[in-house]
Amino acid sequence: MPDNKRNLTLQAIKDYGKSLLLFIRRRVKNDADAEDILQDVWYQLSIVVNAAPIEQTGAWLYRVARNKITDKYRKRTEWLLDDLLPEDNDGEGETDSGWMDMLMSESQTPESEYIRNLFWEELFTALDELPAEQKQVFIWQELEHKTFDEIADETGVKVQTLVSRKRYAVLHLRKRLKQLYDDMNDF
Repeated sequence: MPDNKRNLTLQAIKDYGKSLLLFIRRRVKNDADAEDILQDVWYQLSIVVNAAPIEQTGAWLYRVARNKITDKYRKRTEWLLDDLLPEDNDGEGETDSGWMDMLMSESQTPESEYIRNLFWEELFTALDELPAEQKQVFIWQELEHKTFDEIADETGVKVQTLVSRKRYAVLHLRKRLKQLYDDMNDF
């Protein structure tokens, strides 16, 4: 790496390292995940600095960090997609495996990437529409894999209340994702 680009990277680490780590820590389950994500951000910076200059380094770093956090949640939530996708018309509770296969596919085609990104954007947009209590319970339970008992111990809220909040969250997410599901089936 040329000295100028190396200096830019080192200066970014010096200027943003602590605050970026705190930003990430507030959004992930543990310190190890936060440190892994931070390392990914620095790696991404080293690649981009070699390719093109970055005009707003701080904004770019936080955007990459948010994307890495989202990616980490995506990996952890792949198993809950069955619960969010609507049932087939026969009422058997089975979802369209073709659509699910496309979402979970390892392929890197432009179409599969577009569909995956669209789904995750819609999911996180729908989560942002929820009341704070419902959203938080859903995130703790499904994304951070906390049990209802753990959440109840941390918050002092009764388990039944937490279950009810999550149920409303799932119903909202199903409703919001149904249109996307229907649109994708039209292809």
